[in-house]
Amino acid sequence: MPYMPPFIAPTRHTDPQAALEQVQAIYTQQINHLRDAMHRFVAGEALPGHVRACYPFVRIHTDTGAPQNLLENSGLSYGFVSAAGRYETTLTRPDLYASYYLEQFRLLRLNHGVELEVGTSTQPIPVHFSFAENDHVEGSLTPERRQLMRDLFDLPDLGAMDDGIANGSQHARPGESHPLALFTAARVDYSLHRLRHYTGSAPDWTQNFVLFTNYQFYIDEFVRLGHAEMANPDSPYIAFVEPGNVVTRRTGLPAEPADSLGAAPPRLPQMPAYHLMRADRSGITMVNIGVGPANAKTITDHIAVLRPHAWMMLGHCAGLRSSQQLGDYVLAHAYVREDHVLDEELPLWVPIPALAEIQVALEQAVADVTGFAGPDLKRIMRTGTVASTDNRNWELLPGNEPQRRFSQSRAVALDMESATIAANGFRFRVPYGTLLCVSDKPLHGEIKLPGMANHFYRERVDQHLRIGMRAIDILRAEGSQRLHSRKLRSFDEVAFQ
Repeated sequence: MPYMPPFIAPTRHTDPQAALEQVQAIYTQQINHLRDAMHRFVAGEALPGHVRACYPFVRIHTDTGAPQNLLENSGLSYGFVSAAGRYETTLTRPDLYASYYLEQFRLLRLNHGVELEVGTSTQPIPVHFSFAENDHVEGSLTPERRQLMRDLFDLPDLGAMDDGIANGSQHARPGESHPLALFTAARVDYSLHRLRHYTGSAPDWTQNFVLFTNYQFYIDEFVRLGHAEMANPDSPYIAFVEPGNVVTRRTGLPAEPADSLGAAPPRLPQMPAYHLMRADRSGITMVNIGVGPANAKTITDHIAVLRPHAWMMLGHCAGLRSSQQLGDYVLAHAYVREDHVLDEELPLWVPIPALAEIQVALEQAVADVTGFAGPDLKRIMRTGTVASTDNRNWELLPGNEPQRRFSQSRAVALDMESATIAANGFRFRVPYGTLLCVSDKPLHGEIKLPGMANHFYRERVDQHLRIGMRAIDILRAEGSQRLHSRKLRSFDEVAFQ
């Protein structure tokens, strides 16, 4: 018999806050059961059976889809289901997702007028996902005890963590509930666990606007700007967090107890993340994803579970047109996907549209920061197709075959990450955009030489980063609800944003 905590029967709620509190109560009970059992196991105690704890769920039953007039008036692309039926999802980390869950519950009540049923699911919580941020109790286990742990605790089940819902390939069988969210609780926990590993910081710090870059120069400038904000007592940002959960609070704000637990890592993680925080999570997270589409896919696969309002790529690219100059900007309005990392999840025949809200914000930001407008702006920024390839040395392929394809596609720039980030934004319904800076022109004999590269970086990195941050200011001022475009909704979309 499994060793489980006392069963909490399902309850029905018309108050979203009460529903959230019940989710929190169930999750706390289940996680505490797992943690207590794990501590006893590490201490050498014999446990009474296979330890099991399960995620909470939320479920609705509706006889209709949301009324058309309500959808037209709200302008929202989420918060409703398209047809009658039973819908549910498992939930995790209600401490981290409290505001998010409350908003989703509120919209379900508003759009459907249904009760929110909250209970304990049958989906086990893997023991690896129960540990607190600084809890490393399993590190003292002997190899034999570690092997026994596999028999006594539930381990991650990859079959419960796939992206079938997001990919549109999962369909409810007769009698099954339809999904309410893109990700199950186990899939969310898996990504939160991975984010700690790849970025070197707790996912709790991640803000609702994310910038990706492929060069450390941008991170160095972001760190400088972050600390400058912390020295300004009037800054709208409240903290700056670096890898290792190293927290710098804004001048005049007291440190929090958890701040003392942070420590700079001996070496940077694979894709270090830096967080310029606001109290309402509307700050900026910046991640150096390094070079290549595999990294771009990996990090966006995981950040997607945090449901950011937007992510954007700021990086360097190869200019493909003779009219471009080093330092010119490219605002992507289409993508040639030769990165191949998403071919299975998102077939190449799926178009990746430009999102007007992001495009307008980026163009306005370039104008604001550079001071150029009209024809002058067009001289330093070109809107066009960006090609992304998985072959960094595409120039060396015989016969100039890639060059012919890029010409036929009307591409104006080439990199290795932008199409991946945009395509995963499309796939996971996260608004996306790309603003690149031309750092070389391989088709025209202009390659980066050491002196020229150093001068270019000094001249452009600061301006490019400030453009990205200015674009976020514009998007933030317009409100997050306007960002989540209906262009990203499928025919039978989940209700949760």
